[in-house]
Amino acid sequence: MPNNALSAIGRALIVVWMGAMPVVGQIQVTIDAGADLKPVSPYLYGRNNSFSSTDPNWTLPDADLVRLRDAGVTFFRESGGNNSSKYNWRRKLGSHPDWYNNVYVNNWDHAAQTLQKHFPAAQGMWAFQLLGYAARSNAANFPDWDYNRSQWWEGVNQNLAGGGVPNATGTKALTEGNPHLYLEKWPADSSVAMLDHWFGANGIGLKKEGIRYWNMDNEPEIWSGTHDDVMPVLLSPQEFMQRYIQLAKKARAKFPDIKLVGPVTANEWQWYNWGTRPVTENGKTYPWLEYFIKTIAAGQQQSGIRLLDVLDIHFYPSTQKTEEVVQLHRVFFDRNYDFPEANGVKTMNGGYDNSLTREYIFARCNDWLTQYLGADHGVTLGLTEAGIHDAVQPSVRAVWYASTLGEFMKNNVEIFTPWTWQTGMWETLHLFSRYNLTHSVRGISANEALVSAYPTVNASKDSMTVVLINRSPDASQVVNVRFNQFSPEPGKAVLYKLSQLPAEETFVSHRDNALKKSEVNVGVNGFGISLPPMSVSSVTLRNGGPVLGEPPAAEPFQVFPNPSWDSVTVRWAHQDFDQITITATSGKQIYNRTLQKSQREAVIGRKLPAGVYLIRLTGPGGQSAVRKIIAR
Repeated sequence: MPNNALSAIGRALIVVWMGAMPVVGQIQVTIDAGADLKPVSPYLYGRNNSFSSTDPNWTLPDADLVRLRDAGVTFFRESGGNNSSKYNWRRKLGSHPDWYNNVYVNNWDHAAQTLQKHFPAAQGMWAFQLLGYAARSNAANFPDWDYNRSQWWEGVNQNLAGGGVPNATGTKALTEGNPHLYLEKWPADSSVAMLDHWFGANGIGLKKEGIRYWNMDNEPEIWSGTHDDVMPVLLSPQEFMQRYIQLAKKARAKFPDIKLVGPVTANEWQWYNWGTRPVTENGKTYPWLEYFIKTIAAGQQQSGIRLLDVLDIHFYPSTQKTEEVVQLHRVFFDRNYDFPEANGVKTMNGGYDNSLTREYIFARCNDWLTQYLGADHGVTLGLTEAGIHDAVQPSVRAVWYASTLGEFMKNNVEIFTPWTWQTGMWETLHLFSRYNLTHSVRGISANEALVSAYPTVNASKDSMTVVLINRSPDASQVVNVRFNQFSPEPGKAVLYKLSQLPAEETFVSHRDNALKKSEVNVGVNGFGISLPPMSVSSVTLRNGGPVLGEPPAAEPFQVFPNPSWDSVTVRWAHQDFDQITITATSGKQIYNRTLQKSQREAVIGRKLPAGVYLIRLTGPGGQSAVRKIIAR
């Protein structure tokens, strides 16, 4: 036999052997394609403020449009944070509490139209106003240009709109401005009337299926700070909940398929505290988010109306330490992680207990949701603002963002829209949205603090993507990956890496970015790989063994949520359908609707009786596709 043939056989045997035998010193990673199978929410790939602008003549630059598309952004939160609380959709004006309360043009109509023009398959999210006041006029703006050429200084939060007198050495004005000169009262009916303006018969023609998610204002626990021009003393949590429930009912009546997202909590302290302390009612003390959930449950039971769809919080840690930043993803679900910045959690029992340092805030919320709303509550989780310190290096930032996305994928988080967007994040988003698949499965590392694996598979389980993260700042990590219920095809698999990112932005498009492409040798049971320091790597694999999932044809379109508790969304691509029907297992047709040729999504707003149903899409040539759905 020729020597080169022997060499080829030898190399193949080495590949197989390396895939079967772990090497001493490696970190062991075990992936089970049959365990913890969960759909990955497409709305984890979100961001804030892509289309919003106070310049009425602003248009999105072509380069930004390409970046948004190629990075794979699927969810756009465009309300503007604090600026949303006093937004007046009739006048297209907003009052800016972080800039003297000055009133500026803010055209949500234009932003929403631009979004739906360029990203018809994406979701947009705006906000209702619960504060009670909205911008009326910019005639009483503080003349910031005349004062200091509109430069930032510590006094930009002073209430100077409305004739205020600035205090050059402090954060409070010498004379407060008069809010009645630039604001008007804004009841719940005015807030929800925006739904008619956007989606109604005489509205501007926006597609409501693409703007289903609505924030219930923004960070109400700190209104006495951000909006102290109209609320110098914070309203009680009970009064806030009355406002919330009143508006939620009105919004649901106008738009049954709406997704109500609240309470939009400001930061770690506010997860547990309303203002300066937890909530006390009837002699018992509750962390703020527990009280919120408890009151929502009581309101739903009393009214029979769903009042919450996504429980939403914000998170702004202050640490600059690399070793702490790369562990921030553990704040949400890890019941054993001691958070160095733990603060609000120490007030959980009514005092201030320094021994309480473990947050696991989303896990806590899931516990409270089950406790007060029952196991089938159907409420998901969202993080609609987050940001880390500007001084954090891009590769560290990429690891933080990737780790958070990974934890959210495997724990059924629905929405993730970071507020601060810094170098390293475009690259990470592109890597995840482009190469990850539709369902998360179990990935366990022998050293989760140092190395994590976030595997995803497609519906048929004939493909898998494994994201591997090395959190060490200066050491490569040799990792041995093994599989259960998935047999990778032996040979070379494509490997993408992000590491050593420079300070300048590198992501321009799918073709112009910092991804490093190479290959990794894969054996019949797995593969070994060396991960660079502070890196995010992605390996794409084909299943070389029996395919354990349904064939791709079994999922010709998406149906979610499934199981369903109220409305159902049906989404498809690459094919025209002209009719959708729902049939009970008895054969009785209970729903029928005609579809437009260009339509790619249908929302079925009616609640189905508990049972199993078949959803059928039928095309003009008689071709059809069927999916099963469970209603509870």
